[in-house]
Parts: sequence; structure tokens; C-alpha cells
Amino acid sequence: MKIKDIRDVLQAEVLCGEDLLENEILYAFGSDLMSDVLAFVKTGTILLTGLVNSQVIRTAEMADINAIIFVRGKVPDKDVIDLARESSIIILTTKYTLFTASGILYSCGLRGIEASKV
Repeated sequence: MKIKDIRDVLQAEVLCGEDLLENEILYAFGSDLMSDVLAFVKTGTILLTGLVNSQVIRTAEMADINAIIFVRGKVPDKDVIDLARESSIIILTTKYTLFTASGILYSCGLRGIEASKV
């Protein structure tokens, strides 16, 4: 699914990285625990989170995530947006909750990452 399609179905606003809207996303992953992001995320994943601090961007860099959606209408500070821009990460914000946004993406055919059995 292209990021521009994700933007449209989630009625999201692009905060930076407009030039990445044509990128293809293979998986979605929702979490506020950045340790889970590092443990489970694969390349081609879009991250949905309610956290709006620089740690999210740093984690995305480490996990090779190029797209982040902030849920519940959250908007990060300018410093966080600038950091994402420097790292070539597209940031979007949607009014939907994490649960609802995930459900919408799932209903559009985007699948999540299966956590390994522990």
C-alpha cells in the first residue's frame, strides 16, 4: 500500500516527507513501546504510535522505518519534525486512535507483523 493511500484512508495530515508519499508499505505496526518496535519490525513497515518524542525518530532510524503515523491528533514539536526530515522519515498525524487506525489499515489489506511465539 502506498503512503499516499494510507494518508487518504486515515484522513491524515503530512507533517514532513511529502516526497515519500509514493513509497510502498508492506506492514503496519502499532506500539508505544519502542523496545517492541526494535524487536519485531521489518523493513517496509509503517509505525503507528501515540508517542511524539525524539526517541520515536531515533528508534525508527535504528529499525529502518521510513514512515510514522502519530495517532489521536498528536503533533510533535518542531525539533522532532526536523529530526525526521533530516532522517528522510515521513511523518503523518491522524485523528484516529491507534486501535481504529490499525483496523482501518487492516480492512484496506495492510497486514501487521506477526510476533514470534515466546
